[in-house]
Amino acid sequence: MPDTAAPPPGPLDGLLVADFSRVLAGPYATMLLADMGADVVKVEGPDGDETRTWTPPVRDGVSTYYLGVNRGKRSVALDLRDEDDLGVARELARRADVVIQNLKPGGMARFGLDHESVLAANPRSVYVSISGFGAGPGAKVPGYDLMVQAMSGLMSLTGDADGPPYRAGISVFDVMAGNHAVIGILAALRHVEATGTGQHVEVNLLSSALTGLVNHSSAWVAGGVVPFRMGNAHPSVFPYEPLPTAADDLIVAAANDGQFRKLCGVLAIPEVADDPRFARNADRTVNREELRPLLVERLATRSALEWFDLLVDAGVPCGPIGTIDTGFAMAEKFGLDPVVDAGAGERAVPTTRHPIRFSATPAHYPLPPPRLDEHGTEIREWLTSQEDP
Repeated sequence: MPDTAAPPPGPLDGLLVADFSRVLAGPYATMLLADMGADVVKVEGPDGDETRTWTPPVRDGVSTYYLGVNRGKRSVALDLRDEDDLGVARELARRADVVIQNLKPGGMARFGLDHESVLAANPRSVYVSISGFGAGPGAKVPGYDLMVQAMSGLMSLTGDADGPPYRAGISVFDVMAGNHAVIGILAALRHVEATGTGQHVEVNLLSSALTGLVNHSSAWVAGGVVPFRMGNAHPSVFPYEPLPTAADDLIVAAANDGQFRKLCGVLAIPEVADDPRFARNADRTVNREELRPLLVERLATRSALEWFDLLVDAGVPCGPIGTIDTGFAMAEKFGLDPVVDAGAGERAVPTTRHPIRFSATPAHYPLPPPRLDEHGTEIREWLTSQEDP
């Protein structure tokens, strides 16, 4: 007989999250919390989160953008300009363990939903603000990922050396800020457990970007060096880029001396690993223009997929360049089961698996991305009753 037992409670079971955020950074963060068992109430305006209409592509008339970051939540539509709806929103914030919002800094104050007001009503609450550029002088600047990619310097690093700057293919800093928000929430909840008091957690896209630029940020901060575009090349490691083969390019990431020696062994050019010009990574990086044609000559004898199997078996990091569908196929091949259904039956929506695996409290996906105000009646009734969670 199939195992029909209910999954164990998630690690955040019993946590109530009032989600006043929209678009990507906040909704991505709260989806991760919902996957881990939190009860996330998504508060939307009368017209709903605008990503519901960011199309194409669509599934059953709903934007796949919206579907991708909103599973596991309950939706209530509230017009904060309406006195009754505002009362419901304030009561939700009062009862919540976590309140998260990404209006422009100061935008929630006019509704009495700013961090001072919420913490005064519930001193144990964790209040999370996500902005583009912080609450100081940058508060007046709208925070969109593309702007942060430009202003942080990421675009100056992306593209061909002699070409124009390019954006990354995803809203990378929205996702990064969402992850940082989750980290901040979990740390602040630990503080609540230890002290009984909540706090205001602030995340901004520019700070997430600067820490996320890692070695490039350090090049400037610690070395006084402004990095520049190098196409697919790495400034400090070689080979660490796509190289042509007999069929398709292959990413080769021999990032240390041992991996490089293994690479040369598989390519049947062991003498290259002994050449003083290439023996150490610093030498290979300086002499990359002399080394590249030696590698390309050997790689031209097989296809990228053939080299992939041979090199991986030898312990050399490498990979073919695929598309999103082949990326999911590779994850399936590796047993990662990347696709999960959110919800069940006719409402089930295929979504991407939560990125963390827990041995005792696995992520679960009982609710599909909600329709606008799908749970409005039950949430309003609960919040206008005398019952506290």
